[in-house]
Amino acid sequence: MRAALAGDEAAYRRLLEEIGRSVRGMARSAFARARVGDADIEDVVQETLLAIHLKRHTWDGGPRVAPWVNAIARHKIIDAMRRRGVRRAEPIEDFEATLAAPEGEDPHTRGDVERLIRTLGPRQRDIVTSISLEGQSIAATAARLSMSEVAVRVALHRALKALAAAWRSANP
Repeated sequence: MRAALAGDEAAYRRLLEEIGRSVRGMARSAFARARVGDADIEDVVQETLLAIHLKRHTWDGGPRVAPWVNAIARHKIIDAMRRRGVRRAEPIEDFEATLAAPEGEDPHTRGDVERLIRTLGPRQRDIVTSISLEGQSIAATAARLSMSEVAVRVALHRALKALAAAWRSANP
């Protein structure tokens, strides 16, 4: 980088080629973890190289250029994912263990919960009450309602999302 900043075009070309390979690997890994495919990898590489070219004067001249390059690349990867609308998804299979109401809960909290649950439709209300308040398993709830476990999980997820929205609107 020092040679490139001093005007050595060959060194600058080699530097950008090495950075391109490194950023390509970073982007490929990040996109694979996010499960979004690799359509935007080259865009991220080009945007990173352009940012480095335009902001090369901001490098502090320290012994290592990699942290500076990696920070720029990381921001460009995040920008690309935001443009694509990438959202983190959490599996709902393991929520059953965390949904049961704790022993000795505050009765006032239970009243707030019951008031919010009344905003749900009958089927969602039944599922949330069964699993979250009574501590029944998803399998038992599915059998009782003649639904598949997957359908109960999806309905529970949607009901919890609706409850969160109702809570936010009631508590601005």
